[in-house]
Amino acid sequence: QVELVESGGGSVQTGDSLRLSCVASGRTFTMGWFRQRPGKDREFVAAIRWSDGETYYGDRARGRFTISRGDAGNTQNLQMTNLTPEDTAVYYCVAQVVETVRRGELFGAWGQGTQVTVSS
Repeated sequence: QVELVESGGGSVQTGDSLRLSCVASGRTFTMGWFRQRPGKDREFVAAIRWSDGETYYGDRARGRFTISRGDAGNTQNLQMTNLTPEDTAVYYCVAQVVETVRRGELFGAWGQGTQVTVSS
């Protein structure tokens, strides 16, 4: 039921930075990002836990990407720095919603994805 809308994707050069944003139409809890690189399986990028703000990062994101939540409520951001062609992917916003909270599960809402292309 909750709709997630990503923004901020685009085409950049190696070494550039991008800031992805996600806005949810309803209440969300733990939120995060996945991505799918060409020819590869979907990959975990980052998450921020609702209960205490603890952050988690995938191996390829750690040290370069930073996830944060907006003060306004049901929003999150992913600041990506020092991008390389290996970061080229469709990035998906994900969120834990009421239904999944009640089940003790995580991400029950997914965005449509936003394309990030990094050229050399």
